[in-house]
Amino acid sequence: MQDIFYEYRVVILFLHVISAVVWIGGMVAMKYAAHPSFMEITSPIERLERISFALKRLFLIVFIFILILAGTGAFLTIGYGIKYTDFHIYTRIKEAIWGLMFLNYGAMVIRRSKVDKAIAQGDLVYAKNNLIIIGKYMVPINILLGVSAIFIGAYLSGNL
Repeated sequence: MQDIFYEYRVVILFLHVISAVVWIGGMVAMKYAAHPSFMEITSPIERLERISFALKRLFLIVFIFILILAGTGAFLTIGYGIKYTDFHIYTRIKEAIWGLMFLNYGAMVIRRSKVDKAIAQGDLVYAKNNLIIIGKYMVPINILLGVSAIFIGAYLSGNL
């Protein structure tokens, strides 16, 4: 396994970093670029439908990158033998951060699916309130956590 790791470590590290960038970057783009544009839609139902649809697409795309991130993270930890170094704690912190982010992601996915059901039933207040929770609290939490994990990863990468 070590031979495979050293032969492909640049590719593995690239996939790891790009996965984090897509996950965090997707949320930043949604929060600070797409959302303000959605607010220009005058029809409340159309606005809610468009936001929910965009989140659904983002969450589907991000899920693939979450899997890649987890797999490459495990590969990097094992390949570099981090558990035998003084940097082991940083890896555990990153794992905890990404774990919290994944739980938050899962809660957002569930909440967003409830939004679609509420829209279908004509309960626009419920749909709006759930989208507000996602956009105002859940997405920013994941952005902050993700940026923290990326910083720790950069620190680790610079010291291995």
